Parts: sequence; structure tokens; C-alpha cells
Amino acid sequence: MVRAVADAMASTPPDATANAAASAAPNAMAGTVADAMVRAVAGAVADAMPGQHRGAGTYAAAMDDPVLAARELVHNRFPTARAAFLAGSVLTDRRTPTSDLDIVVLLDGPPAPNRENLHFRGWPVELFVQTEAAWRAFADQETLKRNSPLLAMCADGLLLTDPNGLGASLQAEARTRWAAGPPPLSDRELDYQRYVLTDLLDDLRGCADPDERVHLVAHMLQRASELVLLEGGHWLGKGKWLSRRLAGADPEMHRALTEAAAQAITGHTNNFTTVVARALDQAGGPLWDGYTIR
Repeated sequence: MVRAVADAMASTPPDATANAAASAAPNAMAGTVADAMVRAVAGAVADAMPGQHRGAGTYAAAMDDPVLAARELVHNRFPTARAAFLAGSVLTDRRTPTSDLDIVVLLDGPPAPNRENLHFRGWPVELFVQTEAAWRAFADQETLKRNSPLLAMCADGLLLTDPNGLGASLQAEARTRWAAGPPPLSDRELDYQRYVLTDLLDDLRGCADPDERVHLVAHMLQRASELVLLEGGHWLGKGKWLSRRLAGADPEMHRALTEAAAQAITGHTNNFTTVVARALDQAGGPLWDGYTIR
């Protein structure tokens, strides 16, 4: 029976295992055989992961609680950290079974700056380890690109540790810089964005190859979304974050572009070209004839 419970736990996602144990607990009498077996199996699982066992209860809780897991990881790996933030979808209702722990850590020196991916307590983890000087340098570099995951993580993230107030100070700075928005587009940069999207729009209107159409639509969706954000003075994003940034800045345009792009990939491109043309008009209109780079 113990083996059956262990096999079930091994084949069940960490969140589901912890949730099942939690929901069963109120209905079970303390000290029952079932409780003892669950604790024993959880302890055995934890013991099978060298360097990660601090008791079955702690292990099970850390598997289910991203904040607990993140705090433990920072404490174990970076006991002298000046500050640490937990950020990302894992703190929101967008959390999924594949969500990871995005953790920004501030140190006085080496091993910062570095980035590392690992697994801890069943969680995939991305570590962004920096000094205060490196934090500011990265924030400045990303700001110039109008896409700053670092500022977003520290502005919206949860402080895990902050022994001397550096974390609170950097979070206040990140929130101020994020609220101010990215640098505005120059006329030259805006013209280039308009030219690229105009050229892609012409390509799609003349496209007869279904495979090429898929790639064109995907590229145009990204370019049109970026143009709307840039023209409106909003931060950019990549992948799912581009979608989220646009949804936050212009929900109607986000819905129209997304729905029309899905149709266009199947060959029904009229709505998509109309919506992309509308995005172009908001930014000054199509630009191709007479466009020059000097």
C-alpha cells in the first residue's frame, strides 16, 4: 500500500499532491494510520532528493507554496543576500502547472552577476543574481530597448528578504521608472516601424502560399502589437508578455488583432489586414513610397 501511495505521488504534479493531502487532512483523525503513511511517504520522497530535506511537512508545503519555496532557496543559496524578489505569473491567478519561480537576488559581489536555471522543491527556478551596480546597468540597458523584465519583476514582485532596506529602495525606484514608461520613439524610429509593417501588409495581400502565410501573420501580429504599444508610450514584451502588455494598454485592439490573426492563419485574411491597417493609421498611416534611410 505504501508503494501504491508513493507511486501515485510520483506520477502526480507537485501542486496536485500537496492539494490532495491538504484537502484530505480535515477529514482524517490525527495519528491515524493513513496520516502516518502519508507523512512517511512524503519523508521518503524528500530523502530521495539529496540536499533538499528539511522534514516531510516543510517539503510538502514548499512544493505547494511558491513563496515558501523561494524564501528557502534564497536562505540556503544566498544567506548574505542584500535583497531578493519573487516575481512572475506564479504570484497571480495566471499561475499554471508549468509556472516557474522568477527570483531576483542582490549580492555585494561574486557570484553576482549571473543567471542560473535549476529545480528546487519540485519548482523550476530562474535566478537573476546581481549586484546593485549590475542591477542599475541592466535596468538602463533594458529601458533603452523599451522592454524591461527586470524593472517589471522588481516593481510587481514580492520582497523575500530585505535586511538593510535596499530591496524596498530598488522596488520604489522600479515602480517609479515603470510608471514613467519607456523612452518615446523618435520620428526616425516611428517611420521605420510604419515602413516594416506596411511592407509586410503588402506581402500578405499578395501571398498565395499557405506556409508563408502562417509565418507572415505571426510576424505581423508581433509587429502590429509592438507598433500600438510604442506609439502609445507603453512598455514592450516578448511572447506571452507582449500579449499581456497589449491587453493592458489597449484591450480592444488586443482582442481584434488576436481574433483576426487566428482567422488569417486559416486563409481568411481580410479582417486581419483591416485591423493591421487600423494600427498603422493610429501611428501615422502606411509608409513605403518615398521612405529613405540616410
